[in-house]
Amino acid sequence: MDPDADALPFPALTEAMRRCRICVERPRIAPLPHEPRPIFQVDAGVRLVIASQAPGIRAHVSGVPFQDPSGVRLRQWMALDEARFYDPRRVAILPMGFCFPGHDAQKGDLPPRPECRPAWHDAVFAGLPAVETILAIGLHAIRYHAPRLGVPRPAGQGLGETVADWRRYFERPAPRMLPMPHPSWRNSAWLKRNPWFEAELLPVLRAEVRRLA
Repeated sequence: MDPDADALPFPALTEAMRRCRICVERPRIAPLPHEPRPIFQVDAGVRLVIASQAPGIRAHVSGVPFQDPSGVRLRQWMALDEARFYDPRRVAILPMGFCFPGHDAQKGDLPPRPECRPAWHDAVFAGLPAVETILAIGLHAIRYHAPRLGVPRPAGQGLGETVADWRRYFERPAPRMLPMPHPSWRNSAWLKRNPWFEAELLPVLRAEVRRLA
């Protein structure tokens, strides 16, 4: 954690997060190849958190998280309209990397930057005492939140296996985690091969959204 982050009042903490430039000024790997633009939304009283991977290029340009086809699918999964989705009092969006990480050689998104999580995440979640449920999208978020919430993952458990094992992480006292695949349309084939996701997990997700947001 950033040595000063845990001492900041919550409004000052989120303001420091928005000004963050550590991936350029103190990078752990090659510096971010563009200007940082931290993208997240949060309110201290929020009860539902989307813990995603990192903003994509469209979010980097617009400054709005999930304003793309993945966001459309995620809101469909949640049965949530845009007004409620983008209300930080109802839904926090806290990706594991706050800035768009850039593209790899195949034009896919790089993993979340390694600087964000140790600098900010422990402090920001310590400042969210009302959180009851975290939608952990992808392995980067799952690997952080499962141990933080005291739920060990079986060794070698991949993303699909973790999502299929969602009851392990969700059916427990709050705060709890609901592991999710990324809503990218690239995952359409996985969704077709796993109809239980829509039949079993999405009704639970939508009930939590109705209750908390």
